Amino acid sequence: MITFDIPVWQLLALLVSTVFPLLVGLVTKRTTNAGVKAILLALLALLSQLAAELGDALQHGTPYNLGTGLLLGLTSFLVAVGMHYGLWKPTGATDRAQAALTTTNPLDRVEGPDHRA
Repeated sequence: MITFDIPVWQLLALLVSTVFPLLVGLVTKRTTNAGVKAILLALLALLSQLAAELGDALQHGTPYNLGTGLLLGLTSFLVAVGMHYGLWKPTGATDRAQAALTTTNPLDRVEGPDHRA
C-alpha cells in the first residue's frame, strides 16, 4: 500500500527555508563576509528544523529524533542556498533586502568619479 501524507510542519519548514536568504540579508550588512552569512544561514536552517522536529515530537507524543532534525536542517540549508543563488540573487531580492534597513540615500552611492564638484 502506498500513502501520500505530507505533514503541515514539513511544508511550513520548506516554505520558511526559501525565505532564509532574505532574512540573512536583512540582518547583515553588504560588507559582511560571505562566510559569516553562510554560517548564519546554516544556523538559522538548523535551528528551525530542530525546533520543527521538537514540535512534531511533542504533538504526536513520540521521542525526539535528533537524526531527523539534523538531516532536515541540512536539507533546509541546501534549499536556502539554492534559493539564494537560483532565485533571490539573480533577481536582486537579496540586495533589496539588505538595502531595506539602511538609512543612507541610494543616490549618494555614485559609482566612478565624483561629478559633484
